[in-house]
Amino acid sequence: MLELVDLSKKFKQFYAVKNLNMFIEKGEIVGLLGPNGAGKSTAISILSSLVEPTTGDVRFKNSSIIKSPGPIRNVIGMVPQEIALYDDLTAEENLQFFGRIYRLSGVELKQKIGEVLELIGLTDRRKDVVKKFSGGMKRRLNIGVALLHNPQLIIMDEPTVGIDPQSRNYILETVKRLNREKEMTVLYTSHYMEEVEFLCDRIYIMDQGNLIASGTNEEIKRILSAEKTIEIKSDRINEVFVQLLRNDATINSVTEGEKVVTIIVPKGTKAFGTLLKYAEEAEIELNSVDVQEATLEDVFLHLTGRALRD
Repeated sequence: MLELVDLSKKFKQFYAVKNLNMFIEKGEIVGLLGPNGAGKSTAISILSSLVEPTTGDVRFKNSSIIKSPGPIRNVIGMVPQEIALYDDLTAEENLQFFGRIYRLSGVELKQKIGEVLELIGLTDRRKDVVKKFSGGMKRRLNIGVALLHNPQLIIMDEPTVGIDPQSRNYILETVKRLNREKEMTVLYTSHYMEEVEFLCDRIYIMDQGNLIASGTNEEIKRILSAEKTIEIKSDRINEVFVQLLRNDATINSVTEGEKVVTIIVPKGTKAFGTLLKYAEEAEIELNSVDVQEATLEDVFLHLTGRALRD
C-alpha cells in the first residue's frame, strides 16, 4: 500500500532521515518507534506529503506521492501529537468545521458526525464546548476528526500522551476496532512499549535517522534470544556499582533507573556471584536479582542504548 524507498532528508549538514526503507501493507497496524530525535516525525511528515525528501521516494499504490501527492491526501487521516481542536467550539462544531475541509456537507456530513461521535464515545457530549473536556476526551475527539472522511490509512502520532488509563484503553480498543471492522491501515507511534506490543502487527525501530530493526514482536525479541535480562533492585543504587557493571566485559548492556539497574548478559553467564561481589565493593545491599524474559523494551534499549523517551 505504502513504500518508502531509500528516503533521506537533510537539513544543512544534518540528516534527520537517512536511507530509510519501509513498507506498509493494506490492513496492517505498523508501529514506528524511536527515542526523541530519531527521525520519526520527519519520516511521518514526508510520507504524509507535508515535507519533500532530499532524496528517495514515497510510493502509494505504486505511484510517487512526491510527484503527485493528491491521491494519498484524499485517503489519509492524521492524528497529530499536539491536540488540534478549537476550544471554544463544541465537539459537534469542531467536527462540522473539519468535515467541511474534507468537502463533506449536508446529510452526508451530519451522518458522519453521528457515526464518529458514537465511535469515540462522545455522543452525549456533542453540544459541550471542548475547553470543558478532559485530556482524554480531547484526544478522542482529535481521533474523531481524522476519521470523518473514512481514511484508508490513518497515522497516529502518540495519541495517548498525558491521559488517564481509562481513556487510554478506550483509544487502544478503538484502534483495534477500526482495524478489525473497517480494515483500516494504521501507522502508530508511541512512547508506551506495551501499546505497541498490544496493537502492532509489525514494528520499525529508528535511531539517529536510521532504521535499525524491523519485524514482528517475536522477530524483534529474538534479537536477544542468545541473551538474558537481569533486573537488580536496591534502595540506594550508586555510581560506583553502575560503573563496575559498565566496566565488566561480560555485560552487554547496562540501563540505570530509580533504585533499579537492568543488565543484559549472554545466556549461560553466571552473573549472581559477580553482582554480589560488585555490591559489596560499592557498599550497597541488593533487594532482589530477577532474571527475566526479553521484552520489546529490552531490545529497544539494547539497540539504541537509550530509553524511548531519551
